[in-house]
Amino acid sequence: PQQLSEGKQEQYFLQIMQALNKKTKEEIIQDRPEFEEILTKTYLFHQLIEEFYNYWRNYERYLVCLSENGANFDERPYRTFNDTISLMNDLVRKAYRDVCENLTGDHPTIYRQLSAGFQVGLIAVKKEWPCPENHSNLKNVPFIRQVLLNPPLIIDPFMNKRTGQFTRVKSNPLEGYIFDQREWMCYPAIVGDFLIHVYFHNKFIGLGCALSNLFQLANNADLKKQPDAVYAFGLPENRLHASCSPTIFYDEEEILFGAVPCSDNFGYFGYLKKMILTLHNILAMKKGRMPIHGAMVSIELKQGGNANVIILGDSGAGKSESLEAFRILGKEYIRDMTIIFDDMGSLDMKEGKIIAYGTEIGAFVRLDDLQPGFAFGNLDRSIIMSPQKINARAVLPVTNIEEVLRGYTVDYFLYANNYEKIDDKNPYLERFIDKEVAFEIFKKGAVMSKGTTTTTGLVSNYFANIFGPPQYQELHETIAKKFFDAMFENNLFIGQLRTQLGIQGKEITGPEEAAKALFRSIQDR
Repeated sequence: PQQLSEGKQEQYFLQIMQALNKKTKEEIIQDRPEFEEILTKTYLFHQLIEEFYNYWRNYERYLVCLSENGANFDERPYRTFNDTISLMNDLVRKAYRDVCENLTGDHPTIYRQLSAGFQVGLIAVKKEWPCPENHSNLKNVPFIRQVLLNPPLIIDPFMNKRTGQFTRVKSNPLEGYIFDQREWMCYPAIVGDFLIHVYFHNKFIGLGCALSNLFQLANNADLKKQPDAVYAFGLPENRLHASCSPTIFYDEEEILFGAVPCSDNFGYFGYLKKMILTLHNILAMKKGRMPIHGAMVSIELKQGGNANVIILGDSGAGKSESLEAFRILGKEYIRDMTIIFDDMGSLDMKEGKIIAYGTEIGAFVRLDDLQPGFAFGNLDRSIIMSPQKINARAVLPVTNIEEVLRGYTVDYFLYANNYEKIDDKNPYLERFIDKEVAFEIFKKGAVMSKGTTTTTGLVSNYFANIFGPPQYQELHETIAKKFFDAMFENNLFIGQLRTQLGIQGKEITGPEEAAKALFRSIQDR
């Protein structure tokens, strides 16, 4: 009733809802005549209940179980926790249906088993780990040990683009900061063969949970090791204002540290993923490996021939889109295909051979440039971000950690050229004969920007990889020259694949035709 104050209206509404959960409208009116006025307006009140239910479901809903004693969870199945999530879904749906049925007197003929309770469940446990004495502020933050998802999980982060790169600074941004264990959690990620502790603020819990579709969650044996890097996603802005850039990392030699502010402007999954990969790339270079911003796939063709192919290129160059083209053409051309990495990997040398390793078990794909059916075909395991915006993305698993770390010899090392049209002088697949020409094209890293960052038009980035190599350019240059020498000595196919992804109207057909040209080359090897 309008004559009630706002607080009284809420209480009045809750009392009616509680009553309708157990009794019919007629029974309530008989016991509580003061509710007759509103309950007799059945249609209007039913619409209010529907809107209230939708209002609840429009929230992103997370259930976090903070266990003081992780041993119980580690020694037995997590069945109780999983059952609790299912029970909450059933409870919310049952309450909604009981209220509606008791109000209207009708039973629904169509039951939609929506995820009405919690979309994500987390078990976070305090763990003993070899934390350096000078970083004891990290010690009490709980580690995520289990993630339960009810896909498709659709979230709408604050931002849908990333800008700038990550800047190396001379002081540790985490130094002296007290991590409130009620506001922070840690996702210990296996990134390639490195352990990176990713701390995220509750403000970004949706993005933090999405890591589970991209990076392998560290096991208990991994947590007994000191991490190779630590990343704090969501530090107070005032701790980073003195820096030349708000997205920074610090090299302490023994451990790398990264930090991004707790600001809406940085609420994009790209800031989470790319800083993690930047830390990985720096660690890889320190071991003499060459980081690769690209995709790698092992292909076996039906008509004969097989090859392990790396496609190097910047964001929007056509790496993921080429893998999607392979998938689409698979029925006709491919007997078997294994994705080694979708965005970032590294090269190593063993017994004179070039070996490649991956970093991620998932992919962070741009939906705009993929086949319309792609998202629907992967709804059962996807985390979809900002589907209503430009640069809509999905995070979905594509491989397993065993494949990521196996180590594959490289047969093709290709630059993804998305900006040149195909003609007599520019074929889909071109092999470089001159090592210096090849090196300069890879080094220039030209790409037609596709709106995945704030850049537009034709831009260049050092080796198409702003995530580590430019910050350690002298080290990277030495490593890259060594690997290019070895690749030419081993007679690898070094060339460029013109995907035409940056050319209007070629977003789908360009990568597909480029893929066919690559298949023909593999068959003719």
